[in-house]
Amino acid sequence: MNVIGFIGIGNMGAPMAANIARAGFAVRVFDADRARAAAFVAGLDPLVAAQTRAASSLAELAAACQVVITMLPTGDIVRDVLLTDEDGALAAGLAPGSLVIDMSSSDPTGTRALGARLRERGITLLDAPVSGLVPRARTGTLTIMLGGDDEAALARAEPVLRAMGERVFRVGPLGCGHAMKALNNVVAATAFTVTAEALIVGQRFGLDPAVMNEVLKVSSGRTFHADTSFPDQVLTRRFASGFTLGLLAKDVGIAGGLADDIGAQTPVMQLVRRLWAEGRDELGPGEDNSAIVRRWERINGVTLQPQRKGD
Repeated sequence: MNVIGFIGIGNMGAPMAANIARAGFAVRVFDADRARAAAFVAGLDPLVAAQTRAASSLAELAAACQVVITMLPTGDIVRDVLLTDEDGALAAGLAPGSLVIDMSSSDPTGTRALGARLRERGITLLDAPVSGLVPRARTGTLTIMLGGDDEAALARAEPVLRAMGERVFRVGPLGCGHAMKALNNVVAATAFTVTAEALIVGQRFGLDPAVMNEVLKVSSGRTFHADTSFPDQVLTRRFASGFTLGLLAKDVGIAGGLADDIGAQTPVMQLVRRLWAEGRDELGPGEDNSAIVRRWERINGVTLQPQRKGD
């Protein structure tokens, strides 16, 4: 049986790696925070932990694995891990015929360049970013956007991916997975932005934002954010979706950059790109993405709050 390497045991990576192990694969995990990787293994159910190990180095992981998954903050970090990391570049230790699956949100142009570098070593790269946030990572019901050129590699990856995802879409050649993820997220960010603006305007006029959101949920303005982000995060002031403002602003920037690279005219996308970059810079990249509403509330002198019954 192939041993699956998993690099990046963060909020998303930890439940994803656990689901691979629960599906019966032998797993080797690595994280720049060695203690986090060790704690992850120690926290698994005994039967799952029995086939899961924390690698002490990238070199150790590469020597043990024929398939490696990366789930890291940026494509630049993925490239460094594979080619230049001080701990021992991963690609140098992988045997020819190995498969790397980048499930991070990476730049699609950079993914294609990295794929060419790895091909020179006899290593195949696929891109397979995800949508669904932490709750669906835990339940193994993520949506996965799979890009790649090698049919044999795609078929080889699918059983591993299906341990983490409910739906696996083959979206095109290498880089198309990352392009699809960025374009999905810029659509989501745009919907969040205009929903926030509508609720702010409505509250300033005298509407109850909670009632407004209930109307949106059953009307033509319905979006994922009306269903979840606003009732669960914004109106409750929880701001704890599990996906940071910095990461979403990065994805929106990737989408805008892709449009620039191909000469597309995308005025709405570029506006949203600027708005989310401004939000990240004001609030900080580590804030939850839903907390960006606090910037727009400040600008408009209002805080979105449901009206108390009887008011």
